[in-house]
Amino acid sequence: MKGELAVHSTTTAPEDYTTRYETISDLMGLQDQIDSFQKMIFAHFRHSTNNECRISALVPLVKESWGIYRFITRTNDPEALEPLRTRYSAQHYSLRKFYYECSNLKYLTSLINVPKLGQDPPNLTDNGPAPDLPARPTTTAPVAATPPPVTPAPDINEQARMLKQYEDQQAALLAARESEEQQRRNLEEQQRREFEQRQAEQAERERQAQEQLMQQQMMQYNNQAAQHAAQQMMELERETLAMRGQYERDQLMLEQYDRRVKALEGELSSVSANINSQMMSKDELIKQLQDQVTLWRNKYEALAKLYSQLRTEHLDMLAKFKQLQLKANSAQEAVDRMERMERDLKAKNLELADMIRERDRARFDVDRQKASHKDEIDRLRREINFANERAEDASRSKSSEVSGVLSKYNRQLTELEDSLRAKQMQIDDLLVKLDNAQVDIERIREDKDQEIAILQEGMDSTIQQLSDAQQNQGMAEETTNAQIDTLILDNRKKLNAIIDSILQACVQKVDEAIYELESPAQAGNLNSTPEYTLSMIEKATNNATEFATIFNLYLGGEVGGDHVEVIKGANELAQSLADVLINSKGITRLLSDDASDKLIAVAKTAGDVGLRVFLNLQSYKLDLLPQSTQRKEVAMRNNGEVRGALTKLSETVDKLVPKGGNAGAITKTNGDIEDLVEQEMLGAAQAIEQATQRLQQLISRPRDSSRFSAVDLQVHDSILAAAMAITSAIARLIKAATDSQKEIVSQGKGSSTTQQFYKKNNRWTEGLISAARSVAFATNLLIESADGVLSGTHSWEQLIVASNEVSASTAQLVAASRVKANLMSKTQERLELAAKAVTEACKALVKQVKAISSKESLEEDTDYKNMATLEFKKREMEQQVDILRLEKDLGAARHRLGAMRRAGYHTAETD
Repeated sequence: MKGELAVHSTTTAPEDYTTRYETISDLMGLQDQIDSFQKMIFAHFRHSTNNECRISALVPLVKESWGIYRFITRTNDPEALEPLRTRYSAQHYSLRKFYYECSNLKYLTSLINVPKLGQDPPNLTDNGPAPDLPARPTTTAPVAATPPPVTPAPDINEQARMLKQYEDQQAALLAARESEEQQRRNLEEQQRREFEQRQAEQAERERQAQEQLMQQQMMQYNNQAAQHAAQQMMELERETLAMRGQYERDQLMLEQYDRRVKALEGELSSVSANINSQMMSKDELIKQLQDQVTLWRNKYEALAKLYSQLRTEHLDMLAKFKQLQLKANSAQEAVDRMERMERDLKAKNLELADMIRERDRARFDVDRQKASHKDEIDRLRREINFANERAEDASRSKSSEVSGVLSKYNRQLTELEDSLRAKQMQIDDLLVKLDNAQVDIERIREDKDQEIAILQEGMDSTIQQLSDAQQNQGMAEETTNAQIDTLILDNRKKLNAIIDSILQACVQKVDEAIYELESPAQAGNLNSTPEYTLSMIEKATNNATEFATIFNLYLGGEVGGDHVEVIKGANELAQSLADVLINSKGITRLLSDDASDKLIAVAKTAGDVGLRVFLNLQSYKLDLLPQSTQRKEVAMRNNGEVRGALTKLSETVDKLVPKGGNAGAITKTNGDIEDLVEQEMLGAAQAIEQATQRLQQLISRPRDSSRFSAVDLQVHDSILAAAMAITSAIARLIKAATDSQKEIVSQGKGSSTTQQFYKKNNRWTEGLISAARSVAFATNLLIESADGVLSGTHSWEQLIVASNEVSASTAQLVAASRVKANLMSKTQERLELAAKAVTEACKALVKQVKAISSKESLEEDTDYKNMATLEFKKREMEQQVDILRLEKDLGAARHRLGAMRRAGYHTAETD
């Protein structure tokens, strides 16, 4: 299409008016189709995806629309375009808006150069050639993963108004700058006229001095004896006067350049003032955008409150529905009431679904507004940074130019003074020789003249060569320094962009963890304990201090502050903060509602502080601080805030740790903590060994064939085999955990003792001891449940619960070891494999038990097809009553389980 337009634009336009009109009209129709298609693409943008495929579809649209617009504009056919002037103007404004939206898509600008159109359409009625269309931009914007969605019409009008206001301010600043430039040119013209007048006066004074000297020469002409000497003296005086005149002219030139330097300094100050005014106007624009974001946030909070109110009413209706079912006296009355309540429930569900959709729509609008405003703010910041860099470049170039001019004229002045001193010395020598040898004055004069000419020529050539060499050397050094500075600046910008992207990824990771912390649908780490959470908080505190230290070394360019270390420290801090928030959400299952809300609030505060750390350390914020000490203070201040927030969270979680057991008194013990830890690990190993021996006894005891059938005995053997596999895997797990614990202590204690290491890391020690005890207790519970199932005193469900408890305690032990384990540790890898084997064995046992239970339930199934109608209805009502009773019992049991778990962390532990 573009080639056809190019060929058509070079050929002769159709002679028939109707043909020309139809051609341009068809092209405009095609332009309207392109405009509608690009609007459809923008309308289908999704905020949750990258939209790169949709953005790629805009590439041919931009090229085709640009080709059609250039062809119509350069047709230069006013007769054919006159009836279509209104349509041409409308398409111009539509294309200008379309290209403006495309220029904000970073991914699109990395593929093609988006054209830019003027504010008003070109004037097509002039007889001359059509005005040149605006040039395409030459810079390539960085690739962005997520483009901003299409903003609503009210926001577009508001942005257009703000853009128009900004353009008016720029026009006013441009007019002020032109007036200042005109004043500067007038001042330079006045200074030039004054300089020319002074030169004319100086020339007149030199002419008068030369006439006076000629008169004196005429008066002394008759004196034959001293004529030649006097003539030599006069010539030397004439040269001296010429040199003095040259010196005065140089002084006038220096004064003119001083005035030029002052004018340039005034111009630089005016440019700085204009840049400051532009930054203030952009700050006002950013503030207005933030006000719009606040408005949308308030609307979202109002919808959230309304949703919570409807949800509360929905729960109340469910409670009333259950009460009405329990009070039912007859089957028909229960059925009628049930149908009526179901209808009400469906209506409430529909209302709730509508409110949920409204809430999701509002949330989507808020997210879209945030994304669009964020991109707009980033674009304004980039413009501010570009203006600052341009001002600095202008200041640097002006300063180098002024310093070069001053050095050049200082060097010329020094050379003139040296030449004047040499000439004065030559004059003194000639006077002495004139007094000593009056007879040979003529010969001496000729010799000296030749000598002076030779010396002067050699001196001039030497001075010229020295000046050329210095000038060439200065230009080469300036070029080399400028190239080196450019390379250093480019590399620093690329490095800052990489670190900013890593910090932004850390922000997203912590933000997702905060969302999981506040979300009611997320339960966190269900295997987490207060001891393990405290160890994770301690790890996050240490990571925060290490990251702040490394970042300060990076800012100062010192050893240990490599950008690789900065990226590693940022990722470790973000991961540890996310682990702290997820584990904090996990231990809320052990608390009441009020205590859970308080813990979540404290954890969210710590997460927000960590989020601000990564935001405040980004390069565009640190560049606002002029001194390096202020930048280092930002990192240390944020580190202090993170440590304070984590300390408050640690104090809150510390209240949940049992205070009566041995693990809770580790920091206060006066004995050998190493012995205590070894005793706990040895006790866990002994408990596993005793459980294995008990299983061996169960396997080797005689079978009671009179009580159990052959199938039951086979089932019992399979259960015992699965339990034996679990205990064997747990034994390997305890051994691997002991090896991992010893490796951690040996590598982490350094020059200190083992007891000092345990006391320093008391939170981790408590978590390790608690995990070992949990494994031993869960294993004994599993053996007792297996024995009870074989003897008929326990149910299949008790065996499944015991197996799940073993899996949970195993995960707790692995997590406690993982906190202090080194990267790529072989012992930690063996511990992970052992834990995986325990989990697989527990899954196999649970799967086998469920298969046996389902088989028994199938054997007890009743044939409901041949049952009488009355009996079937009676059985159905009985099942409904059983379901309600079981649901009530299930709710009460869950409530009692939660109370038991909460009480379990506030009472003394017993062996």
